[in-house]
Amino acid sequence: MATVFDVAAYILEKMGEVTTWKLQKLVYYSQAWSLVWDDQPLFEEEIQAWINGPVCPALYKKHKGYFKIYKIPNGDRDALDEDQKETVNAVLRFYGNKSSQWLSDLTHMEGPWKKARQGLQPGVRGSSPISLESMAEYYESLMEDDTLSE
Repeated sequence: MATVFDVAAYILEKMGEVTTWKLQKLVYYSQAWSLVWDDQPLFEEEIQAWINGPVCPALYKKHKGYFKIYKIPNGDRDALDEDQKETVNAVLRFYGNKSSQWLSDLTHMEGPWKKARQGLQPGVRGSSPISLESMAEYYESLMEDDTLSE
């Protein structure tokens, strides 16, 4: 199985330099849509519901202190198989041209982040995991609305 670093490396190869905030959201959406389209997670690392949206703490530790990033240490884009690359490519086609703020605002309106943040005040830090189950269920429901298609 690929790691979050492999997925991030692939995204950065395709996108070039992006803000770390945007990278986190693109990794999140890649994981979410992999659950729907491929019936499996892209990576095992946990995603948490932080104030500014979903964040993978393991990835955060690699880019902490940077605003923009173009490379991830330990990431191997070739660790993704063709189906995984196709999933990430579809995510990038839909979300890739959106701003970091737009992506963060979108996650704040969606069920998985809201569910994981339940009981926390808006400005309070949190580390509740966003479950794969809630991601799969929510984004699968969007397929019924033709919101995003591969």
